[in-house]
Amino acid sequence: MPHEGSSHEARADTPTPHRAHGLTSIVEILRCPVCTGPLSVDGTALRCPDAHSFDIARQGYVSLLDGRSGSLRADTAAMVAARARVHDAGFFAPVVDSVARLTAEFATGVPRPVILDAGAGGGHYLRAAAAASGTSDGVVESPVAGIGIDLSKYCARAIARGPHALAAVVGDVWRELPVVDDAVSVVLSVFAPRNASEFARVLTADGALIIVSPGPDHLSELIEPMEMLRVDAAKSARLHAALDDGFELVDEAPLRYTADVGAGIIGDLVAMGPSAFHSEEADIRSRADDFAGDGRVPVTVSVVVTTCRPIRGRRPDQRRTDS
Repeated sequence: MPHEGSSHEARADTPTPHRAHGLTSIVEILRCPVCTGPLSVDGTALRCPDAHSFDIARQGYVSLLDGRSGSLRADTAAMVAARARVHDAGFFAPVVDSVARLTAEFATGVPRPVILDAGAGGGHYLRAAAAASGTSDGVVESPVAGIGIDLSKYCARAIARGPHALAAVVGDVWRELPVVDDAVSVVLSVFAPRNASEFARVLTADGALIIVSPGPDHLSELIEPMEMLRVDAAKSARLHAALDDGFELVDEAPLRYTADVGAGIIGDLVAMGPSAFHSEEADIRSRADDFAGDGRVPVTVSVVVTTCRPIRGRRPDQRRTDS
């Protein structure tokens, strides 16, 4: 845990200015994870009035962990790279487009929309949502602040180095978010853990929560041959139970399509997610080659896109749900 006069993360070099711009430009929205005090930029660090200090890494991100998340698994560099290849191939493009469109709808008319992606991964959804918001017919109408929080420093690096100036924060979505109250226009939770109580706290009165969760047949063709983890049949019920106390459902829309992919992307779909923690990379690639060979096979993408708004004066309890 950081303490007075100390830095939470060692810094090998001075942060690259353009990479840290997304972070320093929204510092007033962040808060100290130790004492919840306001943060300000102090040279190459963020510091609160109680002298808790958090170095900005040279890659442009900051770690705002409170020191109590050490046992949780974070995405590795290999997982982040696999996810980037899947997105570059356009496999999730319809899902990305749906999230961006919905975010833009909720951000319309907001002077400076703030988008928070909780469990942001490499920032693919956040980047598209930020690009789509605050614009009309390609003309920028208002600046957009995008904040990506993830437990993985490799995810934070990917967020910080993207073309859109995004704030990249290493943080634990399952604990209190290092974000001030009533500051966020849209919270995104895409294939990520959900902390409904914290989402309600940080959202503005007219803010929105956009959740993307896997359907029961998501990637169904790969489950057995690739030895992937199955989608829990009770996932939808848990989601609704967690949101019922403090959110009003706006819409819940299924999104389903198939894409023909080869062994490379099939392997990456496994290597990018939690199944990668249970298999060696060589085994994943071998199974993908055995399954697809030199050809391409259809794979189902099946998700549910849920949008809801916070109910003022009501906060969900501390129940949290997985991705």
